[in-house]
Amino acid sequence: MTSHFNAQAARNYADGPPRQVPGFAGIHRMMNLLLAETLPNDAQILVLGAGGGLEIKAMADFRPGWRFSGVDPSADMLNLAREITADHAPRVDLAEGYIDAAPEGPFDAATSVLVFHFIPREQRLETLRQIRRRLKPGAPFILAHISFPQTEPERSTWIARHVAYGQADDVDLAVAAKAREAIGTRLTILAPEEEEAMLREAGFANISLFYSAFSFRGWVAYAG
Repeated sequence: MTSHFNAQAARNYADGPPRQVPGFAGIHRMMNLLLAETLPNDAQILVLGAGGGLEIKAMADFRPGWRFSGVDPSADMLNLAREITADHAPRVDLAEGYIDAAPEGPFDAATSVLVFHFIPREQRLETLRQIRRRLKPGAPFILAHISFPQTEPERSTWIARHVAYGQADDVDLAVAAKAREAIGTRLTILAPEEEEAMLREAGFANISLFYSAFSFRGWVAYAG
């Protein structure tokens, strides 16, 4: 797994998710409510893919006592996260790296939003296991990213839909075709049923789909 965000991409990141992800603000709202069902006021939360800071800011705004340990492989994205979460700096610790750079915990919860489609398939299960190992028993885990059927013709149809949603209606056809190729070759996209099976194999239970919008899915699962 390598970072997909250089300095230019990091500067433009905050504008991307609200345009590309249906109901982006709603994901954060639902995430907060699901976490608040069981978390104490002084919860310690692990955030995988903390770059950009939008996810941490949403949680920190929601609960003034929650504290966050975030990891991300992009130094540029972490710099952006520090800017975005500046008002909550005493409660936020950020580290450059992957899941093995995260503190051992144990944490009261973990989140990973719009990250896992960047993680190669051969690293996905171990990443989930490493998250599970850092959680207290019964701790919630929020996972949301691109996920749609991987059999043809459904896969190609969903790639086209995903690209169309995030682009302007008058985009050049050649640009759209290039974007479809990039999505199909650079991201690791799994079918929803495979996502859930992998969560179970990694040691999570009580898996529930809480978000489904176009090409994106979101689950809440609990450390078994």
